[in-house]
Amino acid sequence: MRVVVKVGTSTLSENGALHMGRMERLSAFLARSRDEHEVLLVTSGAVAAGHTVMPQLSNKKTPERQALAAIGQALLMNIYSKLFEPHSIRVAQILITKDDFINFSHSENVKIAVNTLLKHRILPIFNENDTVVIDELLRGDNDQLSAKVAHYLDADLLIVLSDIDGYYDKNPKSNPDAAPLKVVRGRLDAALLNESPTPNGEFATGGIVTKLKAADFLVSHGRRMFLASGLDLTHASNFLKTGASERGTLFCP
Repeated sequence: MRVVVKVGTSTLSENGALHMGRMERLSAFLARSRDEHEVLLVTSGAVAAGHTVMPQLSNKKTPERQALAAIGQALLMNIYSKLFEPHSIRVAQILITKDDFINFSHSENVKIAVNTLLKHRILPIFNENDTVVIDELLRGDNDQLSAKVAHYLDADLLIVLSDIDGYYDKNPKSNPDAAPLKVVRGRLDAALLNESPTPNGEFATGGIVTKLKAADFLVSHGRRMFLASGLDLTHASNFLKTGASERGTLFCP
């Protein structure tokens, strides 16, 4: 099975810096998953990584946020390379935009490169090209990008790892009686998809809305998405092993 795993900034960072313990656990989870599946990673965190070494740059100003992304992307890939080395896994960087999947020649080139990497057991690591597409840098997130990676590269499943452990029938932060939803079938309500993003954390730009948009896109193309905690990887691991999990939400046609 081909699986795309997306991890958000709010999972990878804490207090304005990358959280190495979480990144180590993520790397171990992905290494184990590769024993049974083809795995592709879509990662956020470049801006947060850049800010750890250039705190004088503001993540609120577009040019400086672009600079942070460019600086942080190199740092982020270096960290991943070192974390996967004990697992004897080589990594490869792929910077793309959503528009690359609209352009046929671009999307075909991505497919050829990724299939070649996977053939040689190299882990492809995707991120948005934030120095080129600044509207995504300011208002978007890698949730929707990861959905397009999953669809156009013919993955069987997208796993979105977040600081939330699933989708609830109402906002759990303001409603103590909110109940988690195990399975959501079919297209999502347009009103939900049109709400404003609600990012968690200083460097995050997504929130539940961008995750719902990603799920809706995949469901509309007959594919599945599993939303789970990136802080406790037990649930994502169990879902990959058994197709079921105590926590997390499966979006499916």
